[in-house]
Amino acid sequence: MADLGIARINNEAEASNTLTRADLADVVHRKLGLSRAESANVVERVLHYMCESLAKGRNVKISGFGTFILRDKGQRIGRNPKTGIEVPIAPRRVMTFRASQIMRDRIAR
Repeated sequence: MADLGIARINNEAEASNTLTRADLADVVHRKLGLSRAESANVVERVLHYMCESLAKGRNVKISGFGTFILRDKGQRIGRNPKTGIEVPIAPRRVMTFRASQIMRDRIAR
């Protein structure tokens, strides 16, 4: 996977230890030379397309990064921990993320 220089530079981002949309837009701005507005728009469009694909029931795979996988879970019986009463848990769709081997190797360093 190519290094896109996604490491955050400003102290605020380092203090929060979280990569945000604004951080991604800033990287696009610096690396590709697009205006800040265009960079933010590119990031928003990519995230929007990913969300739309997931909403339509399609998995999203980003090579070298990982896969967002949708799973349908059936109805099951749960228990209220406070009262001990059994209650049905409705069927639902959940999303999981599985990091690629490349990503896992980079994180393990």
